[in-house]
Amino acid sequence: MEKILKEEVGRKLKERRLQLKMSQREVAAALGVSQPVYQRFEKGVFECSYAQLRALCKLFDLSADYLLGLSEY
Repeated sequence: MEKILKEEVGRKLKERRLQLKMSQREVAAALGVSQPVYQRFEKGVFECSYAQLRALCKLFDLSADYLLGLSEY
């Protein structure tokens, strides 16, 4: 179950990043991580911290509930 959740979060992150026409490098810089670390978030391989989740929600103008599959937006 946890793997599926990580993959779903990763898919949503990638989808939103592409909608905003941002590179992985740009998002990684905004989070203060390397591009390979952010890439692992999108692949569902690596979990982000609460602080990183909050920063991603603010950067992408998304709710944490949406990213975690608790709401449709």
